[in-house]
Amino acid sequence: MKLFNWKDCPQEQMNDWLSRKFVTGQNITLAQLFLKKGCIVPEHSHESEQLSHVVVGCLRFAVDGQETVVRSNEVLAIPPNARHRVEAIEDTLVYDIFAPIRKDWLDGSDAYLRR
Repeated sequence: MKLFNWKDCPQEQMNDWLSRKFVTGQNITLAQLFLKKGCIVPEHSHESEQLSHVVVGCLRFAVDGQETVVRSNEVLAIPPNARHRVEAIEDTLVYDIFAPIRKDWLDGSDAYLRR
């Protein structure tokens, strides 16, 4: 068992538009992502299944070529290995859940987020 407190987790500034905090268990990564209006997360894919819960704000997702808008209090499920990109339509706080864990986040090989 391990207890996490978001206020104790460092907030990593990925670029001028995006920052994040995340915690990792044995099989799951949970992240708080802070996207400023206009932020673009470039198209990418990963082995993890992803649930994106928009807490505040609005995001436009393109998943395998299909677009959808996700608003406050909505959750989008993205299958493993799906190609996807994100655009922040408003300043947004989103919680992302990944299974299995995001090894690229742990080893720093997530360069697409740092552009």
